[in-house]
Amino acid sequence: MKRILLKLSGEALAGDKKTGFDEETCLGVAKQVKQLTEQGVEVGIVIGGGNFWRGRTSAVIDRTKADQIGMLATVMNCIYVSEIFRHEGMRTSVLTPFECGSFTKLFSKDRANKYFDRGMVVFFAGGTGHPYFSTDTATLLRAIEIEAEGIYLAKAIDGVYDADPKTHPEAKKYDTVSIREVIEKGLRVVDMTASILAEEQKMPMYVFALQEENSIVNAVTGTFRGTRITV
Repeated sequence: MKRILLKLSGEALAGDKKTGFDEETCLGVAKQVKQLTEQGVEVGIVIGGGNFWRGRTSAVIDRTKADQIGMLATVMNCIYVSEIFRHEGMRTSVLTPFECGSFTKLFSKDRANKYFDRGMVVFFAGGTGHPYFSTDTATLLRAIEIEAEGIYLAKAIDGVYDADPKTHPEAKKYDTVSIREVIEKGLRVVDMTASILAEEQKMPMYVFALQEENSIVNAVTGTFRGTRITV
C-alpha cells in the first residue's frame, strides 16, 4: 500500500502498566513503522487516549468537558510517540483540529499531504475536535480525508470475535468479516458512527494485536493473523 492510517490503542501502548507509557512497546512500534517508511509506505497515525482518560472515567463532570480531557490525552500520546519515532531517525509532525500553541500544527489535508511528500510520519491528535465523537470516528475521518488505502487497528486483542473472548472462552474469531456484518451484529470493532462511515466510504480495516511480534509490518504486508474487515 502507498498510504495507510494506523490506529494505536492507548492501553496497548501502556503495556502491562495499563496506564501511561511502556517505552519498550513504543520503541517497538517505532522500529516497525520505520521499516514501512523505508519501503515507501506513507504512514498516518491516530492514538487513543485510554491510557490516561476515557469519557466514562468520571460520572460527575460534564460530558463535553470529559471529552475535551480525552482529546488532550491523545495530544499527549501523539507528542510522546512522535518523539520516540524521532529518536529512531524518522521525521514527524503532530496535527490537531484545534490550536495547541507551538506544540502542534493545525490540521488540513493540504498540510498533511505536504508532510507526506517530505517523507514524514504524520500524527493526527485531538480526535475530531468535538465532543461526543470518539477517536474511532476521528480515525475514519482522517483516513478518508488523506485518501488512505486502509486502516490498521492495533489493539490489545488479536482480531474480531463474535463475543467477548474474555468472558466467553468459546468465542469464534473471524479471519474475514464484512463491515455490514460488523454493523448488523454489533461486533464493536469501532463505534457505530465510524462503522457507518467505513461502509459508506468503502474503507477496509485490519484488526490485529499490537503485542504480537512484528505485528504492524505483518499486517501491512498481508501476512498477519488478525481479522480483515471488507467493504
